[in-house]
Amino acid sequence: MEKETTGDRIRFRRKALNLTQKAVAEKISVSHVAISQWEKEETLPRGENLLRLAEVLGCAPAWLVDGDGPVFTVQTQAQTGLPFLEREQIGDWLAEATQVEILRRIPTDRSYSATSFALTLWDNALAPQCLRGDLLLIDPELPPQPGDLVLALTGENEYVLRKYRARSHNSFELAPLNEDYPLLRSSEQALSVLGTLVEWRRYRDAAQ
Repeated sequence: MEKETTGDRIRFRRKALNLTQKAVAEKISVSHVAISQWEKEETLPRGENLLRLAEVLGCAPAWLVDGDGPVFTVQTQAQTGLPFLEREQIGDWLAEATQVEILRRIPTDRSYSATSFALTLWDNALAPQCLRGDLLLIDPELPPQPGDLVLALTGENEYVLRKYRARSHNSFELAPLNEDYPLLRSSEQALSVLGTLVEWRRYRDAAQ
């Protein structure tokens, strides 16, 4: 998404990552006043500050400066890969991605948003399409379409993966592919869609 000014683009990326001005400032060792001034176009980040800001916001410095080119680059993601998260890290990652310690990355040659991540499927609610142990690549910035598989959070703070079904402008269902798992309805309980499944991988033991 392209914004009108550098300040607008900084604000857009910061909010997309759910970061406060203070959080961004701490990561690049400047005052939160400086972040505010950058977003208001009173001053602009330059040199090392610009590079650090782009790294924290997960975007290209050139895009921040003038909006030219893609926000993200395939080369960067191909080199570093998507962060692999354990289930208990999902909430922290979505709240403040740069604070989560990443011990493993999943190689990919595709371009994903800066908040995308990988995880291992922990149940068989999506069987037979996806099975326990499959590797799932989730993009939180990709709005789901009817029929998409999504990662969601229930009112009981339980993460689930289901098929998304829109029912009206303000309600939806999350359907399992395995009939042994329950159908979830946003009209009956609190449900938050956290991201859309964009790719899954199944690895088989060569000895089997």
